[in-house]
Amino acid sequence: MERITFESPNGAVAGFVWSHPEPRAVLHVVHGMAEHGRRYARFADAAVDRGFAVYAHDHRGHGETSATGTLGHMGDDDAWNRAVFDVHRVARAIRQRHPGLPLGQLAHSMGSFMAQQQLWEFPGDYDAVALSGSNGRPPAVATIGRGLARVERRRHGVRGVSPLLQRMSFDGFNKGFEGRTEFDWLSRDAAEVDAYVADRFCGFPLTVQSWIDLLDAMPKWLTASNLARVREGLPVHVVAGDQDPVGNRGKGPRQLHELYRDAGLKASLRLWPGGRHEMLNETNRAAVTADLLDFFEGALLP
Repeated sequence: MERITFESPNGAVAGFVWSHPEPRAVLHVVHGMAEHGRRYARFADAAVDRGFAVYAHDHRGHGETSATGTLGHMGDDDAWNRAVFDVHRVARAIRQRHPGLPLGQLAHSMGSFMAQQQLWEFPGDYDAVALSGSNGRPPAVATIGRGLARVERRRHGVRGVSPLLQRMSFDGFNKGFEGRTEFDWLSRDAAEVDAYVADRFCGFPLTVQSWIDLLDAMPKWLTASNLARVREGLPVHVVAGDQDPVGNRGKGPRQLHELYRDAGLKASLRLWPGGRHEMLNETNRAAVTADLLDFFEGALLP
C-alpha cells in the first residue's frame, strides 16, 4: 500500500493505493462515517489478486486527512457538498493516472450516501458502482433531526459534539445488539468489532455542523428529479446484511434497489442473511468479497 495525496480546491486529502503491475480495471473505495480508507486493505489485496488496482481516500475530519484538524469535524460550512466534490476530484485523478481503464466505485455507509448524490451530480465519474450498508429514502425522523441539530449547534457550537445526536445515530444502531461493546451492530465477528474499538481513527462522534450539513443534504439524494439525472444503464449493486440497522434490516436496501431499477439503472441486490452493517468485516466476508469482485468483473471487464 502506498500513501499518496489528492489535491482539491477544498484542500488536500490523504489517499492510498494498492497497485497492480498491469491492472485490468480500477476500483475506488469510499469509506463510511467514523472510519478510514486503510480499513479496506483486506478487500484491496483480494481485488489486486484479481487484476484490479485499488484507491481509497480519507474524508475530511477522518483518518489521516484529519491530522491537522478535529477528528469528526468535516468543516465549518457546506462540509457535505465539499466532501462529495472531493470524491469526484479523486475519481478524476484516478482516471488521469489510468487512462482508458474502466473505473468502479465501492462506497460504504456514509460513503454510499455520498455516492447516491454523486450518481446524479457527476453521472460520468464511474462505470459501475457498489453500495454497501446503504439505505433508501430518509425516514421522517431525519426531518426532526435537522431541527434538533440546529438547537444543538446553539448549545455546543459548530465544532462541538452533541450527546443527543450521538444517541440518535450510532448509539441507536446498537439497540438489539447490546452485549460486549457499543459497536456490536457492525459485525458478528467479535475480533473485527474489537479492532474497530481499538482503532484511534474509528468510532468517534461527528461534530454538530457536520451533522447539519449531512442532514440538510439527505432529502435530495433520491428525489424523482435527481434520479432522472442518473446515467441510464449504469450497473449498480446494492449489498447489505439483512440485520443492518442503518438499512432498517433490509427494507432500505430493497427500496434503494427498486428506485434505481425503476430509474433505468442496471440494478442488482444482495442481502446477506444474518449480516450486520460491515459486510466486508462479517463472518462470511470471503463470500461477500467474492460477490463484489464478481460484480465488478462482470460490469467492467469484457
